[in-house]
This record gives sequence, structure tokens and C-alpha cells, in this order.
Amino acid sequence: MTVYTLPELPYAYDALEPYIDEQTMRLHHDKHHLGYVNGANTALDKLAKAREAGDFAAVKAVSRDLAFHVAGHINHVIFWENMGPNGGGTPSGDLAQQINKDFGSFDKFKGHFSAASAQAEGSGWGILGWCPQAEQLLVFQAENHQNFSPRGVRPLLLLDVWEHAYYLRYQNRRAEYIESWWNVVNWENVAQRFADATTIKGYETR
Repeated sequence: MTVYTLPELPYAYDALEPYIDEQTMRLHHDKHHLGYVNGANTALDKLAKAREAGDFAAVKAVSRDLAFHVAGHINHVIFWENMGPNGGGTPSGDLAQQINKDFGSFDKFKGHFSAASAQAEGSGWGILGWCPQAEQLLVFQAENHQNFSPRGVRPLLLLDVWEHAYYLRYQNRRAEYIESWWNVVNWENVAQRFADATTIKGYETR
């Protein structure tokens, strides 16, 4: 059962140099992201076979695997699109206004997001999302790919802080990696996600 597929990067592997190196991008996209795609499809296949056989003894473990791998896949799709070779700077328009409203200023938001990402325990993500119920932006962490993520919040900006995202160049210097990453943020992509998110009501997610 093949449901999920690995998308191509929207830019060359070396396009984010010197902030994120080509070797890291190749390993991260071609190996790690592909692993989540394959893991998601494998879990779906196991669940289909369990339904056919009427044997659900392993459904808890397989469902957990499915959540992990699907979240890993979706997070990475957004992560790649959130970056670009002409990135950096600051957002503008409606997104900038909402950031100022919810965080006080862009600098305060950047400090909050950087701290949340740096302090994520173990492997995880820093995330900026739109909460349609509260009608505000939220910064939060995700442990692994899916834990501690609020329901119904639409992800707008994701930063992967698993070690495979930065270790070849930055070793254990996660904070340095985070500071460099701001130079490749594709604010046009984030702004489009914000525009899409603010037109949707309820609990839909990407």
C-alpha cells in the first residue's frame, strides 16, 4: 500500500548554503524523510492486513507507528517549503501584524520561537501555528514529531531540531543552528500558510 510519497525539494540541495550544508540536506531529505514515508506506508499496510485477518493484537503499536511516521512526513514537507535560498529578513503584511499583536514585536516572537526550539527535549520541533478557536498565533514544541502538539492548530512555520538536521555542520551547537536557520526562512510561504489558515474554520489540519 503506497499512500505517501517523498516530494522533491523545491530547490537544489546546496541552495541553503552556507547556513545548511548540502550533505545534511541530502541525508535529511533522501534518507530521513524517506524513512518516515516508508514507515507510514508500512504501518498502513499492517493495519490493512490486520483488518483482513481480524487480528488486532498489535493495533496499538502499529497505530503509534502510523502517527509518528505520518507526522514526521507532514512536518518535513512543511519544513522544506518554509525555507528557501532567498529567505531571511522579516515578514510583512497581515502575518507581521498578527505577530506584533500576539507577541508584541517580531524580535519578541523570534526570541520566543528560538528558545522553544532550543529547549525542546531530545528530538523534536519548534512550531508556530494558528489556533482558529483563539484566533491567535501560538508557539509550541513537539517532542518527536507529534507529541505535545495542540489539536486543531494549523502549523505555519516549523523548525526541525532533531540532531540529523544540523549535526554535520553544527555538532551539538543547536542554538547556533537555530540562529543560522533564520537566514533561510521563506516568509512568503509562511504568509501564504497564514492566509490559508485564517480562512478555515474548525479543526482542519494540513
